[in-house]
Amino acid sequence: MVPLILILCGLTGCVNNRAAIETNSRITVENSKFMLEGKRIWINGTNTPWNKWNDFGGNYDDSWWDKHFAELRNSGINAARVWINCNNGNGAILIDDNGMVSGVSDKHWDDLDKFFQTAAKNKIYIMATLLSFDHFKNENNSRPQAAQKWRNMLESDEACASFADNYTLPFVKRYGDNPRLWSIDLCNEPDWIFENAECGKISWERISYFFAVNAAAIHENSKILVTVGLASPKYNSDYGGYEGNKISDAFLQKLYANENAYVDFWSPHYYDWAAQWYGFPFNVSPYGNKPAGFGLSLSKPAVIGECLARGSKGNTAETANNTIVNNYENAYLNGWQGVMPWTSNGVDNCGSLNDLSPATKNMFAKYRNDIFPFGY
Repeated sequence: MVPLILILCGLTGCVNNRAAIETNSRITVENSKFMLEGKRIWINGTNTPWNKWNDFGGNYDDSWWDKHFAELRNSGINAARVWINCNNGNGAILIDDNGMVSGVSDKHWDDLDKFFQTAAKNKIYIMATLLSFDHFKNENNSRPQAAQKWRNMLESDEACASFADNYTLPFVKRYGDNPRLWSIDLCNEPDWIFENAECGKISWERISYFFAVNAAAIHENSKILVTVGLASPKYNSDYGGYEGNKISDAFLQKLYANENAYVDFWSPHYYDWAAQWYGFPFNVSPYGNKPAGFGLSLSKPAVIGECLARGSKGNTAETANNTIVNNYENAYLNGWQGVMPWTSNGVDNCGSLNDLSPATKNMFAKYRNDIFPFGY
């Protein structure tokens, strides 16, 4: 008979080993899936974009994030997408009139130090969104000259490099050893920077050059995964009926000749306005042309990076009974590697944790081992 003390020690060692794996290991990509030490992990996620606009370097409240992250985990959620900069209205990133970035405020780093410790404490993986189209809007924080600085950055190779050298790289070197920094989303919905006059109507060649330079810098200095949250598959697909994939390996490396200029996974957004052109993603494969697919290339994992937290009914009769609960599960069954609704904290009228938690709890109940592969 094996002594009870040895059994208990063995069980404790097993539990401690699982905890060590989850604490010290980073999410990777393998065969169009996310993996954690050889086990699949599915992103049962959400968007918590901000508590207070421009939190980091502004009015950051660590106690709020700590409490909210605990609420997320208790709802079966394992990841959150957070806007590290909303429009730089707090001056966290030091940028001059020519778009040259020279540094970062001390408070920005101090707040982020606390934030990533809090994410690790609550076992929440973070997709860190570095910029948004909001930086480039005319009414950027009621400072009409601010938007032009960001537009000037995109228009200059030297200024793009200054952002990589003086913001992205310090960010990566400071937090790259924290496996809870699962991924970096280089910009929220850059589609509007290209399409809208109020955001400058900058060419994709310049926008994607910025992505290429920063993606290469991240890959050369860390194992952090990289993505870009496009507003729809319109600029995320090379199939007919789309406008070309502006973040494909080929497009990025044509602009910036570096083999490390690539994104690791797709993370298009979906709202019902887009369904008439690009379809309803939850009920189809991410891959292949519409109507059977959402237009993406099978070369990378795909996450729905934003959608309505209150659920989406689509625009056709066969999706009329959709709820946020079956949106999540159908996405899982159809090959999406995660869903991240907007938002967990109700920053607008798209829903909150009360709306989406029935879905995340359902996924946790049915697919727990894929969401927490080394135990809850």
